[in-house]
Amino acid sequence: MVTGKQKLRDNAKVSQARQAHNEAEAPPAQEVPSELLDFIRCGSLFIIAGHKEPDGDCVGSQLALTSVLRRMGKQAIACSPGPFKRLEIKPFEHLFSKPPPGVQDARVIITDCSTANRLGDLQPLLEGLPTMVIDHHENACEPLLYGGYLDGEAFSTTYLVHRVIYALGLTPNKEEAELLFLGLCTDTGFFRHVEGSSGGAEVFETAADLVRCGADPKAAFAAMYGGKSLRSRKLIGQILLNAESFFEGRLIISCEGQAETKTFGAESRDSDTLYQLLQSVDGVQAIVIIRQESPENCTVGFRSRDWVDVGSIAESFGGGGHKNAAGLYIQGTIAELKQEIIRAFENIF
Repeated sequence: MVTGKQKLRDNAKVSQARQAHNEAEAPPAQEVPSELLDFIRCGSLFIIAGHKEPDGDCVGSQLALTSVLRRMGKQAIACSPGPFKRLEIKPFEHLFSKPPPGVQDARVIITDCSTANRLGDLQPLLEGLPTMVIDHHENACEPLLYGGYLDGEAFSTTYLVHRVIYALGLTPNKEEAELLFLGLCTDTGFFRHVEGSSGGAEVFETAADLVRCGADPKAAFAAMYGGKSLRSRKLIGQILLNAESFFEGRLIISCEGQAETKTFGAESRDSDTLYQLLQSVDGVQAIVIIRQESPENCTVGFRSRDWVDVGSIAESFGGGGHKNAAGLYIQGTIAELKQEIIRAFENIF
């Protein structure tokens, strides 16, 4: 007969075995550089900057870090070039500004961005100021211009900011936990893109810690996927109708022309849901969405499911991103770019 004490001992052994297995198998997380911690501790005035067309990871990492610095008794200003197009980050737009005059003594921390070309009109305002970066992007069309905490294996920048907070000897408060959780969910597709063999356990451990600190998963999901307009659903339907299949279904390319943008509005875009729908198509390995932003220029979004490195393809066109998610802004029309993109995938498929 097994007693309660025996069960507890057995459970403890299983737990210890699992922990030992995880420590042996999981890739080691990159430590927070001491240079970044000293940079933060020794400064008194900070500008926390992010990239143009911010997303939840950028906004969440900026505002959480701004809050932490203020709790440390420092002055911190969150700055963004905007625009705030995504519905889930609209409520935070009023918390951002441009750097005020007379900030020659400020230190700059750039989150979710490590190349100057993505800073938009913030770039000239920050030139010459001591700068460090917290970022998880490893592909770039420009050389990395700044040092700091750069980990291309991390799932999000908010994941790295979470580690910075603890390295500073602090714990996220409720507001910071909510911001970090939103960013973590943004870049993992609400954990759809997390792989167990690539540090997935650490992501869920981070999520669990943020929930303990006050984050609400249900509220984060509602912010990301709720509150959509009927026009946004119709725009998704139109882009689905525009979709074409290539290489025996392994590549899907679709587009949004200026006439469709005029009909439905740029505010109706819901890229995450669109990519999710197209990634569910049997056999598809890569997805490309081309949007005609002006008569001369397009934005192009790339997604892939597993082994296809769309980050490298985006980089070849002057863009960048990750292996499974990337993008670019480029001169050309939908018809022209479609043919070039198909040729770029020929060597892969």
